[in-house]
Amino acid sequence: MTTRHYSNLTLRIAVAFFGIPALLLAGSKGGWWFFALTAGIGVLALREFYAMTEAKGASPQRGIGIAGILCIFLAFFHEHLQYVILPYFIDRGGVSLLTKLQLFVTLFFLTLVIVFLVELFRNKGSVIANAGATIMGIVYVGVFLGTLLGLRELYGMEFPLSLALAHTNGLSPLSDDAVRATTYAWGGWTIISIFVSLWMCDTMAYVGGRTMGKHKLFARISPNKTWEGAVWGFFGAVITMLVMQRLVLPYMAVHQAAVIGIIIGVFGQIGDLVESALKRDAGIKDSSSLIPGHGGVLDRFDSLIFVAPILYLYIDFVVLS
Repeated sequence: MTTRHYSNLTLRIAVAFFGIPALLLAGSKGGWWFFALTAGIGVLALREFYAMTEAKGASPQRGIGIAGILCIFLAFFHEHLQYVILPYFIDRGGVSLLTKLQLFVTLFFLTLVIVFLVELFRNKGSVIANAGATIMGIVYVGVFLGTLLGLRELYGMEFPLSLALAHTNGLSPLSDDAVRATTYAWGGWTIISIFVSLWMCDTMAYVGGRTMGKHKLFARISPNKTWEGAVWGFFGAVITMLVMQRLVLPYMAVHQAAVIGIIIGVFGQIGDLVESALKRDAGIKDSSSLIPGHGGVLDRFDSLIFVAPILYLYIDFVVLS
């Protein structure tokens, strides 16, 4: 191996050494910690996405896009947001708060209206390219990644009490705080399990591709990926989720953990291909050089961004139904 290769490997290990515990800690604690993590990833990823669109001649509205995704994140953070807003109004006759869905729809469409209004007076290149790039970034990064924050918050007051009681040794409804603390901890372990499953999917896909890879998966988009690597990654994700269900996810059935592993093993790898297609179209190798040895934020979180909304819908509508 060359000195440059060793240097790059050292950087990757150093970043992982500090970055992985930070991700796991924020996912475990939830609340404003996880909001800050998600918002930080979202803003950096959006800046990288907009840089790609600029390479294609668009001129996205960076400020509006960042403000838009932060508003979307706040919509998914609805439960905690109530505790911040309510004290200012509760002694003044009360206030009618929007539901999570109402807040999301309101903020999302207001953002779209503002994008078009700004573009109307901007006179900077193609209106279609500019507005399209701005909105695509808001959806691809903001809405998709926002669902991960929404997924973490499903384990607060939204968690079904009957499901909680069935897996908390019969705690009575009178010990509501204890039940909610337990379910919120389950949410942390669920996020950690998703992270670990994604990492194992990537790792096993790399190992399988290097040792057995012969048949190209999608040569036009990512010439180094193979079907053998994809299969290894798929089973790595499924097995990891089954192990995590056994160890730390008592509320989840085995078949539900397997489905989550399948979603990660399939759509996580598709998300990687989608970002590769965006980079290839923009004519770049990495989304940025922000993370030493790893490329950009989009490079590290492309699978998570793509898989998050599917997991959010499945867990909300099926696992916690």
